[in-house]
Amino acid sequence: MKKNEKIEMMFLPIEEGLIKLYIYGFKSPGAWGQVIVEFNEVTINIKGYSRKKSIVRALAKLNNALINKSE
Repeated sequence: MKKNEKIEMMFLPIEEGLIKLYIYGFKSPGAWGQVIVEFNEVTINIKGYSRKKSIVRALAKLNNALINKSE
């Protein structure tokens, strides 16, 4: 991350804790960006060009990781 680059943070409270989303990049349409999702000890990192799709993919991957962890 560059010194002047901004970060967007989203916090999603759920019954089991707090899901934290850190969103870098995506300054203009079609620009590259990165989404990092954290929940307890699980961290997921997704890179892409579409902000919305990257957020959804990161949350879906987090869901799969949590399901596989509990099995």
